[in-house]
Amino acid sequence: MGYLTTHILDTTKGIAAAGVKIRLYQRMSEDQRQLIHSTVSNSDGRCDQPLLQADSFSVGVYELEYAIDEYFADGTNQDSKQDGPSFLNTVVIRFGISDENAHYHIPLLVSPYSYSTYRGS
Repeated sequence: MGYLTTHILDTTKGIAAAGVKIRLYQRMSEDQRQLIHSTVSNSDGRCDQPLLQADSFSVGVYELEYAIDEYFADGTNQDSKQDGPSFLNTVVIRFGISDENAHYHIPLLVSPYSYSTYRGS
């Protein structure tokens, strides 16, 4: 069976982004989605277990939400603190799963002002 993982890297400091709140949704239609899983990234910027696996892992469209504004507003990220609203709030990555037997890995490279992602391995 396939599974889904993620990894968050803080490119401002060149470190793993620990303590980022993550929510995984499955898109049911263009305007409807269902929360499947929520967690927080560990000290390595990863999750302690796959976000989606076994019988829950199925073909479909999903969204990962990362609470990046909260991460950079945290007192441990003083170098990145901003006055007023954060430029990036919640980073949302919408993606499709087409192979129920594959490993889908979604890295997120993030700073207070930009982000990048790709399908990892």
